[in-house]
Amino acid sequence: MSGFGGFLVRRSLGTVVTLLAISVLVYVVFYATPGNVAQITCGPRCSPEQVHQVAQQLRLDDPLYVRYWHFLEGLFAGQDYSTGTSVEHCPAPCLGLSYQSDRQVMDIILTKLPVSLSLVLGAMVLWLVLGVGTGVLSAWRRGRFTERVLTALTLAGWATPVFVIGLVLMIVVCGELQLLPFPQYVKFTDDPEQWAWNLLLPWLSLALIEAAAFARLTRASMLETLAEDHIRTFRAYGVAERTIVGRHALRGALAPVIALNANNVGSAIGGAVLTETLFGLPGIGQELVHAVNVVDLPVVVGMVLVIGFFVVLANAVADVLYAVADRRVVLT
Repeated sequence: MSGFGGFLVRRSLGTVVTLLAISVLVYVVFYATPGNVAQITCGPRCSPEQVHQVAQQLRLDDPLYVRYWHFLEGLFAGQDYSTGTSVEHCPAPCLGLSYQSDRQVMDIILTKLPVSLSLVLGAMVLWLVLGVGTGVLSAWRRGRFTERVLTALTLAGWATPVFVIGLVLMIVVCGELQLLPFPQYVKFTDDPEQWAWNLLLPWLSLALIEAAAFARLTRASMLETLAEDHIRTFRAYGVAERTIVGRHALRGALAPVIALNANNVGSAIGGAVLTETLFGLPGIGQELVHAVNVVDLPVVVGMVLVIGFFVVLANAVADVLYAVADRRVVLT
């Protein structure tokens, strides 16, 4: 197959292979390490009988490849788990049971995921608008006072930790000025307006840090694009500078911005721990830290797989957007 359709098929197959490779790596790292895996999975307070039951459920007596096959079987077909008095069915995609809370791992993830998605996607809009806009304006006004001011602000934003920005925003906006309430997560389906108002400060805290990186990258990419031959041709034909920057140079400079955004979105799903903790948002990152602290191995494995899925998905989408944003990209 050739053309854009063939590229989509090849990229989709590559994404599936990458996800399978991640699942193998994660399973081996967590379930094939030295030590009593059943004891680690069950937790330090489990009785010997409970540890034995977990060992049976994990099929630790089977070879590693057989155990991994059953793990994949749970992802695609579900599994049955014995709770001691009854058998509980875990529907696909089944990531196992939490032996700390006796809940299905996928249920825990689905409870926390909307919070993290709300935080990251809202912040993404802000960091793209602020970062790309600042970078374009800085490149357009190169050598002028405007560029110096924007460069200083960008460096300050890049150097400031997210918890400092968050604390300052809460003290000033919520405490002194009382313009916004202290953030408290509200479901979008319950009240969209309150959902947005309560997430505005977390969005700003996360976006201001990321926008600095996007501003620097956009400025460098724009300066490189503005020095290319076709831009000189547009100027020679008398095309307005505003049109050259907004319609031609920006489109050619978007490829590295798309790549950075894909990495940021994917990793921020589980990596915005400081932001979630600071504002009390019960998201994926905060739950992952809790699972690590209590050694809830099935939850840790499930969270890592979900975060890896979003990283791979974001990069796959970015590859498609390359072709849309820049026609010079060769589809392979």
